Amino acid sequence: MKVAFFDTKEYDINSFDNFNNKNNLEFTYFETKLNEDTVELAKGFDAVCVFVNDTVNAKVIDKLVEYGCKLIALRCAGFNNVDIKYAYKKIHVVRVPAYSPYAVAEHAMALLLTSIRRIHKAFNRTRDYNFSLSGLVGFDLHGKTIGVVGTGKIGRIFIDICKGFGMNVLAYDKFHSSSDINYVSLDELFAKSDIISFHCPLNEETYHMVNKENLSKMKNQVVLINTSRGALFDADALVDALKARKVGAACMDVYEEEGDLFFRDYSGHILNDDTLARLLSMPNVIITSHQAFLTNEALSNIAQTTSENLITYLSNGFNDNEICYQCGLQDQCKRKRQERCF
Repeated sequence: MKVAFFDTKEYDINSFDNFNNKNNLEFTYFETKLNEDTVELAKGFDAVCVFVNDTVNAKVIDKLVEYGCKLIALRCAGFNNVDIKYAYKKIHVVRVPAYSPYAVAEHAMALLLTSIRRIHKAFNRTRDYNFSLSGLVGFDLHGKTIGVVGTGKIGRIFIDICKGFGMNVLAYDKFHSSSDINYVSLDELFAKSDIISFHCPLNEETYHMVNKENLSKMKNQVVLINTSRGALFDADALVDALKARKVGAACMDVYEEEGDLFFRDYSGHILNDDTLARLLSMPNVIITSHQAFLTNEALSNIAQTTSENLITYLSNGFNDNEICYQCGLQDQCKRKRQERCF
């Protein structure tokens, strides 16, 4: 199987080369993202391997089908960048449902601790031999109430971490996954939480979940964490809430308009995104560039699962990690998968 690998980074090549040419797979790496302008690069390939900021819309799907491509292999869990409904009965789509939930959950906690204990500020100061403690006062996590939106694998691991700090945990999810979790309504979670962390997929229901209306329901000086998808937050509404001192701090590993920015070095350029520039200028905002997944363990799991998805599709004709428009998320599908979705 010849696979066109898009949005390639050095760490991708290092991870996937262990599987390249070993299992009837032949990867060709492209640095560019997959979109309407670059889809022609997929000519002559049996499958494409894409990441979170590749664009797989209807026009791209039509071209892939025209070129004889049979499979879209996502090397990530989320698939909001793929038009799943349009792909149905045209081209199969597989994903990596879990690569390292610990990596993402731990990064969320790292962002939180860095923010509330002013670690980033202290680091910069001491490098200039400034050992003053002025302005570095934080607060204890012990005894605070944290709201966790989304209790999939990552959310549940994050909850366990929070309990280890002695925090009171409230959770919201349409599907209750454990009797040990204190589930409440979303409005109650917003109203009672000192800190809110988001671990849910991006869809029509969660798009701009953090908006002007919902921000008004939250406690004053609430701390917000997002390591899921950028469009969960209305960034302009968040800026207004930060300026009004409604939000005490924001910790973000994702940003709605990250596609043309993240994973690249723009240090010598002027940032054209005024909203992102405003967020980065605020002392109580920490933004990392979609790196929560970036651990050796996660990269190895991504490469292994993606390669197995390709091999399974090639040899068996179906795969447990296929995304089906009819069934929705694979882990909510009630029928036993013994054949392809179409």
